[in-house]
Amino acid sequence: MNKLARRLTMVFSAGCFGGLVNSLTLWFLGAYGVTADMGIKIAPDLTASWLYGRLVWGGLWGFLFVLPFPRGSVLLRGLLFSLGPSVVQLLVVFPHVAHKGLMGLRLGVLTPVLVLFLNALWGISTMLWLRFINEKV
Repeated sequence: MNKLARRLTMVFSAGCFGGLVNSLTLWFLGAYGVTADMGIKIAPDLTASWLYGRLVWGGLWGFLFVLPFPRGSVLLRGLLFSLGPSVVQLLVVFPHVAHKGLMGLRLGVLTPVLVLFLNALWGISTMLWLRFINEKV
């Protein structure tokens, strides 16, 4: 298989894995009342349609991992690349698509913290999956 095609396939699938980790964590936090305890009005139902879109977006964001980056800490690279989806969620999706105010503050004042945490989890789990499958990143 072409080297570039292989790499793109690997980062997309790793991003999907990160999206799964992110989504299951969000569902768990909502289902067990953690988000409500934090004053955040986010508690999604675990449905195929909800999960599907999140996995695809996780995979698309995974393409960030083809960007050149000095070798080093899995944690640092995962955290750095998690800032992309966080910024888009907080500054584009929440205010302009979901109409939940800048940074989703209409959902609760700790919403930005939750978004940063979940996307950090996405970035780190994506990076760990790439390392697990021995993809040179």
